[in-house]
Order: sequence, then C-alpha cells, then structure tokens
Amino acid sequence: MPYKLLFVCLGNICRSPSAENIMNHLIAQRGLEDQIECDSAGTSAYHIGSAPDRRMAAAAAKQGIKLQGRARQFKQEDFEAFDLILAMDKDNYRNILYLDQENQYKDKVRLMCDFCTRHPNISEVPDPYYGGPEGFNQVIDLLMDGCEGLLDQLKIKNYG
Repeated sequence: MPYKLLFVCLGNICRSPSAENIMNHLIAQRGLEDQIECDSAGTSAYHIGSAPDRRMAAAAAKQGIKLQGRARQFKQEDFEAFDLILAMDKDNYRNILYLDQENQYKDKVRLMCDFCTRHPNISEVPDPYYGGPEGFNQVIDLLMDGCEGLLDQLKIKNYG
C-alpha cells in the first residue's frame, strides 16, 4: 500500500501542484513510484479544473519539472484518503483543520516548510500569484528543499 501525500495551497494552481510535481519528479529519480503517491488540492474553489499557472510552470521548467494536473478543492474525504497533508502556509493549515470538526486528523496535517533543510528560517511557502517572476523561482526553490527533506524523512520511516 503506497504512502499517500496531499499538498494543499489556496487555489491549487501555483504552490501545491508545483509541490506535487516536484515530489513526483524526486520519487521517480529514486525509483519509489510504487511506494509513494502524490496529489494536490486547494482550500478555495477559485480555480477548480484549471491547469497550473503558466508563470509557475515556467519557473518549474527551469528545474526540468513539467507541471501537470488540474485544480481541485480539498474535501473532507481527503483526511481519510491521505497519510500526510502538507499545507503551504499557516492560513491553509488553519483552513484544513477547520474542516476537521472532530479534531481527529491534526497529526496528519503539517506545514511544508517544516521539512526544509536549506531554508531553516522560512516557515511558509509564500503565494507568488500577484508578484513577479522572482517569487515563482523562490517558491520552486523552497519546494525543492521541502520535498527533498520530506522524502528523506519518509525514507527514514521505511517508506522509501
């Protein structure tokens, strides 16, 4: 049974699909496709069905990563379906836990930057949507760091 990761941001067109595709890239590099599965979602319904933001896709492409997928909204069933839910920022984290009325799944929800090793003083992945290209590049860099750190921790726990 594969270990299932869900990456969550606000609209599911910038940060979370980038994290999903970066993690899938790293999983493939390590030959772990049969052991770890990834998905992404947004806490809002703003962009349901949309492809990843073209500016985000351009920043990811510079690192050799193709962004795939369509935006969807986080739903209650995701708490059961996934082993670990990774919020991009504290607002996303609170919005996810708000749906956990019974307070059963708090242990499954973490902040993405908790797994960063090269950016120890950054606690949130900033939303680059309204900024310039540098913001998108910074997000890719942070997500590469966080995904590598997460994958290393999963290996320690024998999922890799």
